Amino acid sequence: MSKFDHKKVMPRYSAIAIVMTMMALAVIGKALYIMTAKHDYWMKVAERQKKDSVTVKPNRGNILSCTGQLMASSLPEFKVFMDFGALKTAKNDSLWDAKLDSITLCLHKIFPEKSQEEFKRRLIEGKAKESRHWAIYDKRINYDTFTEVKAIPVFNLKANEGGFHYEEYNARTRTYGSLAGRTIGAMFGAKDTARFGLELSYDSILRGTNGIVHRRKVRNQFLSITDTPPIDGADIVTTIDVSMQDLAERSLIEELKEINANVGVAIVMDVPTGDIKAIVNMEKCTDGIYREIHNHAVSDLLEPGSVFKPASILVALDDGVVDTTYRVETAGGVWQMYGRDMKDHNWRKGGYGMLTLPQTLWYSSNIGVSRIIDDHYKNHPEKFVEGIYRTGLHDDLKIPLVGATSARIRMPHRNSHHQYDNWSKTTLPWMSIGYETQVPPISTLTFYNTIANNGKMMRPRFVSKVVKNGETLMEFPPEVMRPQIAKEKSIKELQTILEQVVSVGLGKKAGSPNFKVAGKTGTAQVSKGAGGYKNGGTNYLVSFAGYFPADNPRYSCIVCIQKSGLPASGGSMSGKVFHDIAEGIMAQSLKLDVKDARDSASVYAPDVKNGNILAADYVLTHLGIKTNVNWSGSYANGNPIWGKAERQGNRMVKMIKEKQYGKSAVPDVSGMGARDAIYMMESRGIKTKIYGRGKVVKQSLMPGTPFKKGAVCTIVLE
Repeated sequence: MSKFDHKKVMPRYSAIAIVMTMMALAVIGKALYIMTAKHDYWMKVAERQKKDSVTVKPNRGNILSCTGQLMASSLPEFKVFMDFGALKTAKNDSLWDAKLDSITLCLHKIFPEKSQEEFKRRLIEGKAKESRHWAIYDKRINYDTFTEVKAIPVFNLKANEGGFHYEEYNARTRTYGSLAGRTIGAMFGAKDTARFGLELSYDSILRGTNGIVHRRKVRNQFLSITDTPPIDGADIVTTIDVSMQDLAERSLIEELKEINANVGVAIVMDVPTGDIKAIVNMEKCTDGIYREIHNHAVSDLLEPGSVFKPASILVALDDGVVDTTYRVETAGGVWQMYGRDMKDHNWRKGGYGMLTLPQTLWYSSNIGVSRIIDDHYKNHPEKFVEGIYRTGLHDDLKIPLVGATSARIRMPHRNSHHQYDNWSKTTLPWMSIGYETQVPPISTLTFYNTIANNGKMMRPRFVSKVVKNGETLMEFPPEVMRPQIAKEKSIKELQTILEQVVSVGLGKKAGSPNFKVAGKTGTAQVSKGAGGYKNGGTNYLVSFAGYFPADNPRYSCIVCIQKSGLPASGGSMSGKVFHDIAEGIMAQSLKLDVKDARDSASVYAPDVKNGNILAADYVLTHLGIKTNVNWSGSYANGNPIWGKAERQGNRMVKMIKEKQYGKSAVPDVSGMGARDAIYMMESRGIKTKIYGRGKVVKQSLMPGTPFKKGAVCTIVLE
């Protein structure tokens, strides 16, 4: 018999079921009540408790010169918006309506390209739509403009009261303007992505890592809770020397204007390391101004012309088929080679006749060089090309710039019938003098740098290291590509010949009375593809490649200029630019005791700039000029003392200390030189843009006023 008592248990189960049913009905009823009657109330509560996941962009790393000067950095830019929903919630609609005319007038004054009526129509539209994120202006604005907008009535209220809010971006700026602009690179402003140059090549290092912030909205205010902090990008230290870059650009542009050229390239390389100290790519634009549009230095595949001849002669010397006493007949300047006339540049004047091997380079004899190579390699042209490959001219230099291209020097190929299918009888002689081959300027320079470096080939280096917060994260040491491209004897012989090209040959314009220069001129007609060389007007590539000082090489340099029509001379045109660059670099690098600058017969007090008067005192003392300095300290140990100097007659300079504004205020840099002015600004976190030379005559930020970190101050010098 079952122990289950149906009469006692079932009533209990029934009671429990009834209670649970009533509770369920109550829950359902409450839910229906909330979903209907209380719907608006709870939606407002939900809105106040809203959570958003927001991506926080890191600060992009800086690009620095070889001496640590800022070449590219990130500055804040802003997009400004209105939250008309917040304006309505705060019940400030009437204030907005009352101030609308004033708001739009102020916006027109700040952005004069848009009328007051345009701004009014735009804002009325946004308010009608009750937009929570309505763009006040459709472009990004800098910090100075942002502060002006923020000061407009209503916009100066808190975000939950007035609705004004903004998005902040990192805008890229170059401290030295367009200097080395194609190499440093640029960004797509709207997307904050790299476009070209080192910005693109090292983008993964520079850009850093995004962070994530959870934003909780409580009573119309956002509280930010960091989930993952952003990791700022690291800085890259380039090999570019600002002073050399500026010198190379000015020297090249001056000559381009003088001869009305189309394109100009100049590269300066450090001989022992392969460091690129300057790289210039100028192109004449439709308005007649020369700008950097393409990186011709690493991408132009043009027939190099006569600057290729030393490589041909080196191959012949290294293979032992000739020596420096070898003689070759060039006749009257015209020589028939397989049905085509090979001409020397002076063929109308009767040519050079019999030449020694060095003289073929001194005078850049097409006939002389082509005959030497053809006489000894015509039956085995592949042996000559293999020799050219040994020089490194054909190597992939792995240049870290988009568009960089390796040289194209074709190797002879025999088909199954042992006949050449990519080679003609004229190919070898014309290749030997720099035609029927394509070499970018940087590859040509690397070859000359290798000759200057006694045959050791260095890879061109653009970036030396990666740093962050004063610590080195990554280093890129100088890299040897080929330990020796030819026998030591062959290298020495070519070095001697290249020095003679400048001292007694056609390269005299590139020389200097102060130091020895070695190099080679080049003048080549530029092929127009299927049109050949004579289609329309003739274009020329004039070049000079070499190194200095020839007896102890420190720098190599190449200058290439593309121009239309005659005259066209690598020696007088490109050689002149080479001369100016070499003279300027050597003058900058002179390290003489300042006492040597003193003329004991006439000591006059110089005009002294404002700034670090401790540094001024150091120089004046060594020049024998009296000062009134009575403080202790050492210029060599830093610790600047800021002030101004007043000349007292011709023999005395009075030093006056001046009180400086605190670190939170804009300093007064008037009367200072560029170096002191930049130091004063950037030591406080203010970015600078410099225009002109001399003393500071104008600064865009008012001295003594507070500033936000990352602010930009434009400084004008005269």
